[in-house]
Amino acid sequence: MPAFICTACGTQYADNYLKPDVCPVCDEERQYVPARGQGWTTLEQLQQSHMNAWREYRPGITGIGAGFAIGQRALLLQTAGGNVLWDCVATLDAATVTAIKALGGLKAIAISHPHFYTTMVDWAQAFDCPIHLHVADEDWIMRPDPAIQLWHGDSLRLWDGVTLIRCGGHFEGGAVLHWQDDRQPRGVVCSGDILTVTTDRRWLSFMRSYPNFIPLSAHEVEHIRAAMAPFAFDTLYGHYFDRVIETAAKEVLDKSVARYLAAVNGTRGY
Repeated sequence: MPAFICTACGTQYADNYLKPDVCPVCDEERQYVPARGQGWTTLEQLQQSHMNAWREYRPGITGIGAGFAIGQRALLLQTAGGNVLWDCVATLDAATVTAIKALGGLKAIAISHPHFYTTMVDWAQAFDCPIHLHVADEDWIMRPDPAIQLWHGDSLRLWDGVTLIRCGGHFEGGAVLHWQDDRQPRGVVCSGDILTVTTDRRWLSFMRSYPNFIPLSAHEVEHIRAAMAPFAFDTLYGHYFDRVIETAAKEVLDKSVARYLAAVNGTRGY
């Protein structure tokens, strides 16, 4: 049976002969149903129409994506303790599997929030690895699988130097990945759009819904700042290929939170 994929958001659904009537991920205020209506495809069809592009940002950090759905971009991180795929894209083909296996395969998949779940089960099966999702977003799993491991609390150490941090905000279980070891001594954060890099790549911003322009509350953004406070990092990778803050990313986070709070509180003291 086909596992249908929403063409608007990239979410894959459990195997079924019938296309879903609606995509709950799109039919919700953080996403949207396109004006043309709900559309569906399958992984097999995507393999005929889309090809992943690769971009090596620096040794050990490579972006992967094909511009499908909301333009998700995954990151292959070659850490000292093993390879992890941060976030996920719907487009998985034989060339991608071969290339990643040649680099050592995957020890784990970790995903920031439901808009990046996509074909995560196919990825986990291809690389025989677990998927780490925060339990607060469990209801958004549309294709359950034994590979999915739900984590609780405010952080999860995958292995030495690699930690998942629950920031919340965009989704209740919204998470980022912090990586700091001998390969990345200054620290790296992979944020999806939990901490979104702005178009000018000089600031971060924080939203409940990006397409529908729903901001987060001051309280939620203050929680994000507190969650990130214990971690040192210099570089931050956002959710698109070009959304990267190369240096002083921790300082950018601090000044961005201050600017955001001033704006929503009406003080404009930034």
